[in-house]
Amino acid sequence: MTDWLNVGKIVNTHGIHGEVRVISKTDFPEQRYKAGNMLYILKDGNHRVPVTVRSWRQHKQFDLVSFEDMENVNLVETYKGSLLQVHTSQLDDHLGEGEFYYHEIIGLSVETEEGKLIGAVKEILSPGANDVWVVQPEGKGKEVLIPYIDDVVKEIKLNEQKIIITPMEGLLD
Repeated sequence: MTDWLNVGKIVNTHGIHGEVRVISKTDFPEQRYKAGNMLYILKDGNHRVPVTVRSWRQHKQFDLVSFEDMENVNLVETYKGSLLQVHTSQLDDHLGEGEFYYHEIIGLSVETEEGKLIGAVKEILSPGANDVWVVQPEGKGKEVLIPYIDDVVKEIKLNEQKIIITPMEGLLD
């Protein structure tokens, strides 16, 4: 595993006071973007700029984040298209039972209770009430969308790198 985790992507500026629009890829935006937290902007794919969160709020499908000492749109304009990252040493080890970081789930194989391999989790979407895991089947199949709900996801075995599911009717058709 890499020492750096992507928590979001700066897609645009918002207003004139230095806020940026972020498409979030973090499990816990309210914790990750809390005022005073340290993030790193990966600029041009090879240079990390440390920044401290000044404010965070949600607006439509975006997270709006501002940074200390960057209270002007001209100071953040250059970061459009850059990734926001955290170092793995910044992760909180106090997750509750049944809570996982996205990076722990992505890459795990998914199989039915009968042992039929579905594929591997390639992405996690957070469209609403529950997460949806995008599973890439072995070979050339169409992606399978697995809702992260108790009726479907029966067991997550991190040590075995697999997830056991009971597919809802029509899920694998």
